[in-house]
Amino acid sequence: MAGDTRSETGPGTAATAPGPLAGVRVIEMGSFIAGPYSAQLLADLGADLIKVEAPGSGDPMRVWGAQAANGASLWWPVIGRNKRSITLDLRRREGQALARRLVLGADVLIENFRPGTLEGWNLDPEELRRERPGLIVGRVSGFGQTGPYRERAGFAAVSEAMAGLRNLTGYPDRPPTRVGLSIGDTLAGMFCVIGVISALYARDRGTGGGTGAGQTVDVAITDSVLAVLESVISEFSSIGRIRERTGTALPGIAPSNLYPTQDGSWVVIGANGDGLFRRLAAVMGKPELADDERYATHRARGRNQQEVDDLVTDWTRTLPRDAVLARLDEAKIPAGPVSTAADIVANPHFRARGSVVDVDAGELGTLAMQGVVPRLSDTPGEIRWTGPALGAHNAEIYGGLLGLDDAEISRLQAEGII
Repeated sequence: MAGDTRSETGPGTAATAPGPLAGVRVIEMGSFIAGPYSAQLLADLGADLIKVEAPGSGDPMRVWGAQAANGASLWWPVIGRNKRSITLDLRRREGQALARRLVLGADVLIENFRPGTLEGWNLDPEELRRERPGLIVGRVSGFGQTGPYRERAGFAAVSEAMAGLRNLTGYPDRPPTRVGLSIGDTLAGMFCVIGVISALYARDRGTGGGTGAGQTVDVAITDSVLAVLESVISEFSSIGRIRERTGTALPGIAPSNLYPTQDGSWVVIGANGDGLFRRLAAVMGKPELADDERYATHRARGRNQQEVDDLVTDWTRTLPRDAVLARLDEAKIPAGPVSTAADIVANPHFRARGSVVDVDAGELGTLAMQGVVPRLSDTPGEIRWTGPALGAHNAEIYGGLLGLDDAEISRLQAEGII
């Protein structure tokens, strides 16, 4: 069920995995965030996810981010969850041959290398599809598989800047800031999942001109950022407007901002509709504001945005955060706290929905982490185990899936191929 906290740190139970993608085999040849995040989402929804990692080192995500007392990454248990890990040197011919065998038994290949890398490893998607016509290849890169920038190195930070997101983040009198997360990578991962699932549907159902054949899903991080820019581009195209940084406010929309409270906390209040503002004015003890021509309508409040925000701030500063939120909730006015990780983990709503779950992470003990999204009523996904040890599934995959005997597996290990 959604939010299930069961966890396995052993070989895994890919054959009996729950979720709508149960039975779909995915090979992940990715590192860092975008490709692995895409694969995590597919694995959460039940795909049999086999992650290919470099022998000896593995995905850099194994050491990125904050660390537990034993030095283990606290990011890896999340982005590596529900995956089976094998080691394989893709730069060596014998490793490439093994990779080819794996891919030819799969439905999907996910990769996020620089364009041309797969082809250099004898894993050209078009050649693979000659033997496996239904293969779907999800390719995530900074600038995409085509265009003059295709061969440029590209990290999410660069893509966020070039695609316009950083220009919108922060305050107008200060340099652009980052969002606080690797948002370009995660957006690209999500778009890759949308593309892969769409390609699976087209392949298996023959919709939209599908012929039962696989296809390539080309996702650029820059494209992914551009895709969420709302009307930024069309505003410039039509009226020459260049949207800029506005800090916490949304220009012309009031009240809809961040407001301080008596106890040093912050709350977000969205009461920009006329009816909502009337209720807010009543809660603030100033019902007459709703009939004041300066504030009575949406456009009037937009013209007098700073005055409106000052009035709301004068009220929120008189009460502690929880009292402000309680009064707003009673009046059915959208509002919420600015939550820290501690607030999120303790939030009863997130717990009840399985948005935050406790999972057995082996040596790390019990870890709280985000649950599976989206929730499906009849075939929900599940966190079956957290990120496994490097090469934890070598014997299972090379022996059980590819049929190599113990002696051959030992040789491959001794030679550093796996």
